[in-house]
Amino acid sequence: MSRIDESLYSKNGLAARYISRELIDIEAGQRIPRVSDFTEKLSLGRGTVQGALKLLEEMRAIRLEPRGHLGTFLLRRDLNLLYEIAGIGPTIGVMPLPYSRKYEGLATGIIEVFEKIHKRAGLAYMRGAIPRVEALKSRRYDFAIMSLLAAEEAVTKFEGLEINKTFGPESYVTSHKIFFSKTECSKIEDGMRIGIDYSSVDQAELTLLECDGKKVELVEAGYMQLFSMLTQGVIDAAVWNADEEKTLHTFKSSDFHSSKAKELAAKATTAALVVETARERVIEQLEMLDTNEVRLVQQQVIEGEKYPHY
Repeated sequence: MSRIDESLYSKNGLAARYISRELIDIEAGQRIPRVSDFTEKLSLGRGTVQGALKLLEEMRAIRLEPRGHLGTFLLRRDLNLLYEIAGIGPTIGVMPLPYSRKYEGLATGIIEVFEKIHKRAGLAYMRGAIPRVEALKSRRYDFAIMSLLAAEEAVTKFEGLEINKTFGPESYVTSHKIFFSKTECSKIEDGMRIGIDYSSVDQAELTLLECDGKKVELVEAGYMQLFSMLTQGVIDAAVWNADEEKTLHTFKSSDFHSSKAKELAAKATTAALVVETARERVIEQLEMLDTNEVRLVQQQVIEGEKYPHY
């Protein structure tokens, strides 16, 4: 057991856990709530509050300065230590593998904006919206990033999920296109072998809509395998993210011909953040995530003005 754990098992230590949560959002140089404010809000005695504040100073989580009738001011705080004392772990999200500059920018934007508001956060990466939803439901992660198209399907299919934020058109991908293994092809036709990844809601739904009414063979494959399968001629065509420069420059491509596919493709360009409705503390953290600032950082990464870091 660490020294910190031992200190927090006392009555004052338990109070310090609650008070540290209140102090996380107070900037250095600002006045902290009065002792009476803490006693009223947290239902603690004055002596307990005073003992908890003293304990936090002894642990070097904070440094306070009384200024008479002006109140007590926070001179310094150790945010990581305050989070540890409060028992608040980092908020962890899951998003697609960052194989495109757009995904790198989105990941960088989320991490930077969380850092700016002094919230600990991290990202994990997983291919396929369906596996990401399953990981969210099992609470391996606190939130999941996917397209608005996939997010709407997820909240319809799984009870207890909600779309917390959307990041605007072309925040997820610029577009999807149909890529062909042969240069003479310009649309999906009867007899073709078409790659499909059922774990990716966007890719699968767009593929099925574009192939509707055509006599084609659907070849199931992982999204990241489609490139090599097109190269080797194992499949004749596949729907792919047009932000992947290697694919865009290697294969001939075309826009969708199906009107329904075109409609859904537009919705698939928007990034959405999905969370469990019951996760009130997570939702509280996410409310402070400014989507406009995330998009600004994303654009800086796309344009090469900022190095991606995630």
